[in-house]
Amino acid sequence: MAHDAVFGKERLRRARFAVAAVFCVHGAVTGSFATRIPWIQDHAGVSAGQLGLALAFPALGASLAMPVAGAISHRFGARPALRALLTLWTVSLVLPSLAPNVYGLCGALFVFGATAGMSDVAMNALGVEVENRLDKSIMSSLHGMWSTGALIGSAAGTLAAHLGGDARLHHLIAAAALTALGLVFCQGVLDLRSAPEDQAPPRFALPPRSALAIGAIGFCGVFAEGASLDWSAVYLRDQLGTSAGLAAASTTAFAATMAVARLFGDRVVDRFGAVRTVRVGGVAATAGGALVVTAPHPAAAMAGFGLLGLGVAVVVPLAFAAAGRSGPNPSQAIAGVATITYTSGLIAPSAIGGVADATSLTVSFGLVTLLAFGLVAGAGVLRAGDRVTRAKTGATVTEKARH
Repeated sequence: MAHDAVFGKERLRRARFAVAAVFCVHGAVTGSFATRIPWIQDHAGVSAGQLGLALAFPALGASLAMPVAGAISHRFGARPALRALLTLWTVSLVLPSLAPNVYGLCGALFVFGATAGMSDVAMNALGVEVENRLDKSIMSSLHGMWSTGALIGSAAGTLAAHLGGDARLHHLIAAAALTALGLVFCQGVLDLRSAPEDQAPPRFALPPRSALAIGAIGFCGVFAEGASLDWSAVYLRDQLGTSAGLAAASTTAFAATMAVARLFGDRVVDRFGAVRTVRVGGVAATAGGALVVTAPHPAAAMAGFGLLGLGVAVVVPLAFAAAGRSGPNPSQAIAGVATITYTSGLIAPSAIGGVADATSLTVSFGLVTLLAFGLVAGAGVLRAGDRVTRAKTGATVTEKARH
């Protein structure tokens, strides 16, 4: 993307807050949907097995649609593309609750995932661009804002479900509000446009090789995150005999730990760099997984899940940041990493369940611990896009962007 204007510090500061608000809106859609899945299942009349199949369609839609996001941004410009894609995502919130049967639900969730993935790529690419121009880490806090939005959307959805509200009305109101907010916030993001001489990326492109290695690190982090979010409550209840309330509290605590760690993670990244941060985080996550597996008491297991959340919190933001600096087509690289991480998020819950059926949940979290150790072993792949490392060698991102 060409630098079509010189952005001052105040303009960049406003752009940072605008893209952070966009991340929050994006997360709120996810939270709003997740809490009403039981209502949607009942309304569509689908079995648990059919629901499991339908819930694979968002990741399928995202995986197929994300590679075209770069071409859309190149053709229309970063701000108009984000505005359109985010609007499609917020409006698509109404579709699942309207589905009359399993076929309609699969179609609705395919569109839901496709719009989620494309807007995800567009906002992460803009986030990386703002980070580059500010020359300080912001990606962790941006993803923290996504987690905050998801918590807000979940809280509103929980209230609506508690009041017995119809999800169609709830999601219509939520979609209208989030669409309006998204349009307002998109006005503040950087309006980047490609120069005429810039080569357009293909309409559909496979991820570059660099994105595959970075995506592998994201895979490890998202697998541990997804497994912990979906299975921590079951683990405490079935393996350690806790009450349903305490088991549910462990999931909430894990999600809150992730959000807080992301909101404050940029300071750590600015101080120590992406590679060291992920490596130390991997050590913490590995220790957390080991504590979960060997925990003799629920308190120890909850501490282990807390360490897991703390350790993997910044992995995905840093993977996106590294992808955005790993080649000439940031959106294409980010799309590649996002596709791999979405796939991991899809695989994790079913993989944990499959291993647990064959062996036990303890063995399942042994697998999570092994993948967490992969963060320690593979953190070096983030070095090419490490803003701190580049600054130390005199090749700052800002200088790179001028050439």
